[in-house]
Amino acid sequence: MPRIDLAERPGVGIDGLPRPTEDRIVITADTAVVLDGATELRRGLPSGGWYSRLLAEKIEDRLRTDPSEDLGVLLAESISGVAGEQGLTPRHAPSSTVAMLRWNADHVEALVLADSPVVAFTEEGPDVVHDDRLDKLRAAGALRSRSEVDRLRNSEGGFWVAEAVPEAASRALRRRWPRDTVEAAVLATDGVSVGVDTYGVLDWPSLLRLSRTEGAEAVLDAVRRAEAEDSECRRWPRSKRHDDQALVLIDFSDDQGTIRDDP
Repeated sequence: MPRIDLAERPGVGIDGLPRPTEDRIVITADTAVVLDGATELRRGLPSGGWYSRLLAEKIEDRLRTDPSEDLGVLLAESISGVAGEQGLTPRHAPSSTVAMLRWNADHVEALVLADSPVVAFTEEGPDVVHDDRLDKLRAAGALRSRSEVDRLRNSEGGFWVAEAVPEAASRALRRRWPRDTVEAAVLATDGVSVGVDTYGVLDWPSLLRLSRTEGAEAVLDAVRRAEAEDSECRRWPRSKRHDDQALVLIDFSDDQGTIRDDP
């Protein structure tokens, strides 16, 4: 069993005030899942944190009752279950990213839906499973209004995210590696991966080294230090000074079977 180290930290809201995290982490004997509830600005809808909590609970239940189920099928049924129980309407419901990693003696497999990446560290270097469909739409100026976002969410030519459309699970990115080629893997919400993709204060190999030597919490610290040095959000324009952070390290080279949870 690999060693698992995880860390979580809440960010702030659009108003700059502290509020509970909307990220979620699920860990079972052979699977890790990270979810990032999208900040919900539409009036009358529950928060992304409300949705990510319910979806995380549904995924964990399914992982424990049917641990060998295909990850895409499991996610689709979890999305369907929450939508049915809560009466959610497609494109008019809160949403969440999903990143999943499952391993056994033969292989390691990943599923990524929306912008919470999974990175496998292999003999050939980091293999990043990153869903960039939302990034490409933003760069093309296709998400300038709420109506555009709602129209493109979970639709052809748009972006796919866990919400109220079970089909989104079939549009997730999938990857599989032989177990003996994977040294370690990380799952991260964008409040952590931004330190690599945007701030450049870390790259994936240095993130792994820091996680191993100082713990997953040290990675969160590094990202927060960069944001504190840009407190006016000028160097890196962003809607929130600090986003929620969640990071999970699965270290297959350290077969101790322990979980370390840094507060």
